[in-house]
Amino acid sequence: MLKSALNQKVGVTKDLVDKAKCVIIIPSVKRAGVGFGFDYGRGTMSCRLGENFNGPWSAPAMYVLEGGNFGLQIGVQVTDLVLLVMNERGVNSLLGSKSKLGVDASVAAGSLGRSAMAATDLGMRADILAFSRTGGVYLGAVLNGSTLRPDNTGNQALYGRELTAKQIVRSGEVPVPPAGRPLIQMLDQARVVAAAPAGGDNK
Repeated sequence: MLKSALNQKVGVTKDLVDKAKCVIIIPSVKRAGVGFGFDYGRGTMSCRLGENFNGPWSAPAMYVLEGGNFGLQIGVQVTDLVLLVMNERGVNSLLGSKSKLGVDASVAAGSLGRSAMAATDLGMRADILAFSRTGGVYLGAVLNGSTLRPDNTGNQALYGRELTAKQIVRSGEVPVPPAGRPLIQMLDQARVVAAAPAGGDNK
């Protein structure tokens, strides 16, 4: 899913990922009904380490998304989400016990296709920039009113001990588990590509 999202022609630009403090991937969000609303989805969050969020990507923390609606996705039963947390306020709001999107953290829909580069400015104003995919197409996700909370049970199962989301994504002391390595490698590659000069050559 993330690999598809990072295709600059149809989804999230690599440059935008490079500017994000954290990335949250929530696949297969289940809809509760037709038209509006959904039940929940489970996914992972990784943040850049370091005081200024300029270090390597952290080990992933498990998260749960609950409630809310998708006003632009009427009739869709399942969708995938990519959430880019663009500033420290957004990060801090997600490290507590529960964050209400649109209240504790502002959310803006990501731009699509070739206009995705314009989402960089939008992302600098919003705490969280949201992209969704249904049938291979990314749509603006309306998430206001939903909540994101750490999945403590999932984190304990993944790491074999009790850890807070903050310990996992901010301390730098939690190693990336084998199950999380593909995600971190993908984020690392995105950062390298975003930082590379146009054309790829440095002659």
